Amino acid sequence: MSQIGIQHSFDLGDGRIVTLETGKLAKQADGAVVVKLGATMILATVVSNKEAKEGVDFLPLTVDYQEKYAATGRFPGGFFRREAKLSDYEVLISRIVDRAMRPQFPDDYHADTQIMLSLISSDKKTMPDALVGLAACAAVAVSDIPFNGIISEVRVAKIDGKLCINPDADQLPNATLEMIVAATETDISMVEGEMSEVSEAEMLEAIKFAHEAIKIQIKAIKEFAVKAGLKTKREYCHELNDADLKAAVSKATYDKVYAVAKQGNPNKNERKVAFKAVLTEYKATFTPEELKERESLINKYYHDVEYDAVRQATLDTQIRLDGRKTDQIRPIWSEVGYLPAAHGSAIFQRGETQSLTTVTLGTGKDAQMIDGAFYRGETKFILHYNFPGFSTGEAKPNRGVGRREVGHGNLAMRALSKVVPTDTPYTVRVVSDILESNGSSSMATVCAGTLALMDAGVKIAKPVTGIAMGLITNDKGQYAVLSDILGDEDHLGDMDFKICGTKDGITAVQMDLKVNGLPYEVMEKALAQAREGRLHIMGEIMKTIDAPRADYNENVPRFEVLIVPQEFIGAIIGPGGKVIQDIQKKTNATISITEVDNSGRVEIFAEKLEDLKAAVARIKGIVAIPEVGEVYDATVKSIMPYGAFVEFMPGKEGLLHISEYDWKRIESLNGLVKEGDVVSVKYIGTDPKNGKAKLSRKALMPKPENAPAEENKA
Repeated sequence: MSQIGIQHSFDLGDGRIVTLETGKLAKQADGAVVVKLGATMILATVVSNKEAKEGVDFLPLTVDYQEKYAATGRFPGGFFRREAKLSDYEVLISRIVDRAMRPQFPDDYHADTQIMLSLISSDKKTMPDALVGLAACAAVAVSDIPFNGIISEVRVAKIDGKLCINPDADQLPNATLEMIVAATETDISMVEGEMSEVSEAEMLEAIKFAHEAIKIQIKAIKEFAVKAGLKTKREYCHELNDADLKAAVSKATYDKVYAVAKQGNPNKNERKVAFKAVLTEYKATFTPEELKERESLINKYYHDVEYDAVRQATLDTQIRLDGRKTDQIRPIWSEVGYLPAAHGSAIFQRGETQSLTTVTLGTGKDAQMIDGAFYRGETKFILHYNFPGFSTGEAKPNRGVGRREVGHGNLAMRALSKVVPTDTPYTVRVVSDILESNGSSSMATVCAGTLALMDAGVKIAKPVTGIAMGLITNDKGQYAVLSDILGDEDHLGDMDFKICGTKDGITAVQMDLKVNGLPYEVMEKALAQAREGRLHIMGEIMKTIDAPRADYNENVPRFEVLIVPQEFIGAIIGPGGKVIQDIQKKTNATISITEVDNSGRVEIFAEKLEDLKAAVARIKGIVAIPEVGEVYDATVKSIMPYGAFVEFMPGKEGLLHISEYDWKRIESLNGLVKEGDVVSVKYIGTDPKNGKAKLSRKALMPKPENAPAEENKA
């Protein structure tokens, strides 16, 4: 007899029923919930330690999403045939939950907390990333872990001109807009997605539509938590507090920090030194013994002073830390073709952020294979983003690609993929190496990627640029929307809103909010201000290069695509691949054949143009159909008593009968031709008995006046 758990169901609004269940699986976790939609099930668990580690002044939250291959009846790839480290796709879903959930935990809660999400069953049509936020928050809701507000998330898409919530996977290729939106009952907290050059108003409409669906889910989570038995949230004390010391730090340092912030110094390092000098000066008022006892609290309270003073200085003056106005973009310069051996390259510098980006074009064999439990396939557009420590002046070990790098690279990839031709035979890899960073390096990647693609000669539909928007607010109703934010403004601000697009519309967005409450009118202002910033940046980069090069970079492999009848595919490949391997070996070309719509699509790549032409000629020879009356230079392959077999087209042989060699009677071809000789012949048809091509040499010669019409007939 199976254990019966506590269940609660609700309608998504279109007849599909979602079921939440707890009390059946993973009962030793602080909270465990199974979310079910159709045959798709996600198990969400949350565990949080009762105490925080000493010296930790942040929330050590870990979110891991993993797909179990058994969920779709598949074996994992690889040698060990078991689930291994998270794939990029799983990392991206983990980040979605982290970014939505993290702001909802109390600021002074510092216990190690882990949310684990497992896809344990899948109907292969319900997208799991649209349910993970719901599952994670439901697990926290039935636990005793402190949490400030219930959130949930949905996918909103526009398909055939109509907005819909959580569409099936097979519908998404037709979507012109697709976003994951997370929100509380009152406010949007996270947005990420891509679109086909939609307007700001259209995107805002989709976000509002998604919010209404989220409210239904939040209501269901609250009802579910009550049904499961609301637990009293645990008491905790993870921060020591000294109200008198906090007031003293503020009184001694606030005005000085405010003054430094108002200076508008554009140099990040000089600002850092100036802020640190205020703290050092204050610490000097303590004896070594007093400082040892209070230093950690002083540092914490001074950070709070910096947070308040810098923000208020910006609100009061509408002038930012580096001296810019709220809508002003930092100085920009760019260059293309910097790397002479690369297929395409570009440098993009904006303020103190710099990206060196390369483009490499390869064959279809270079496409990236994706082997997941839910999705299996390949992609021919790849973007990688690297963020080494020296870009921020830090010495830190290179431990491989982190989650941040995966997320930033994915955003840039989604922004640029909308303008890369879908019919290009090339596999395209873009790599952005961040060499300097002070805010919005992912948006620098988008700009540098556009430049490098055009430098390589990739015929992108339109240039794409990106900008990061920030927000500063206070409890008096003041706010400032900031264009092209600095690293400090990201750290001290309330919003990080990245918008990418062409001159005609948005192609990708990512928004994270650190505060509760973003009125739609403020979001609308941010979008309008972002458009102005994007167009300004586009004007700057187009001074460097304003369209893709007319031809591909000289380093790019040359290609040609041939569409051949289906019946010729086997002839091109040859028995055991003998023919195609011979062509590749002799021409140094790479050949890829795929069957499309009952035809063969042959893609030929070569480093040199002459190699490409040689490979194309060989293939055309194989698939060409000789025309009656055409003249060919034929190579003698063998001599028989009745004539010679000759190769008159690549891979095509025919019989030059002895009677067709000359108008006069000939007893033997021996002594007239030998193997390897080249003879001009005319194609005169096909022998109906054996299907062999019939060729004639005498047809190219004047007919003697006294020659009998049938003199040499065999």
